[in-house]
Amino acid sequence: MKFILDTHILLWALSDPARIGDDRRHRIEDRSNTVYVSAISIAEIAIKTSLGKLRVEDDLLDVVNESGFELLSFTVTQAIFLKDLPFHHKDPFDRMLIAQATLLELPIMTDDGKFEPYECKLL
Repeated sequence: MKFILDTHILLWALSDPARIGDDRRHRIEDRSNTVYVSAISIAEIAIKTSLGKLRVEDDLLDVVNESGFELLSFTVTQAIFLKDLPFHHKDPFDRMLIAQATLLELPIMTDDGKFEPYECKLL
């Protein structure tokens, strides 16, 4: 199985895995699955860290790579898709993740109920 982690699930997976339900945590830890971390999440974490809204102790890129997650770039095609995406969700980072997941036809693991009205698959 292949899927994208929403930013909050990524942060929990790296710092507090007990916050993730057993089924989801097993999917993340199962090495036969491909777990993607989007450049969008890296950007969100970097911006929130620089604003003092989030504290990240270690080099995020090193931690993501050591966790066995695959990095996923955000493309121009995915950015253009945002113009047609309904505004059910106003957070720009989440909207970009939704666009990416929709176009790549990959499920996204999230606890954010605002993702539900979109056509992307959810875990």
